[in-house]
Amino acid sequence: MATKESNRAREVILEAVENQIRKNDPLEAKLTLDRLIQSGLSREEALRLIAGVLANEMFEVMKSKSHFDNARYAANLARLPKLPWDKE
Repeated sequence: MATKESNRAREVILEAVENQIRKNDPLEAKLTLDRLIQSGLSREEALRLIAGVLANEMFEVMKSKSHFDNARYAANLARLPKLPWDKE
């Protein structure tokens, strides 16, 4: 069962993804959304996958106390629908 906090975190991350897509910043977010929809996923499922990649990047930033890595984020978006934590 999801908590209020986890639901709010999910909403915030999805909102961040929507902002990235609307602003084309990074452009890879919009390109990934289009690619996933063309592959047959619903918009909602595609957004959920992109949000998973963004959440993963945020976790990496907090874990390593480093800056957001745009190249790593773009590379993980390119791998979708395979998520960063999926085995090869």
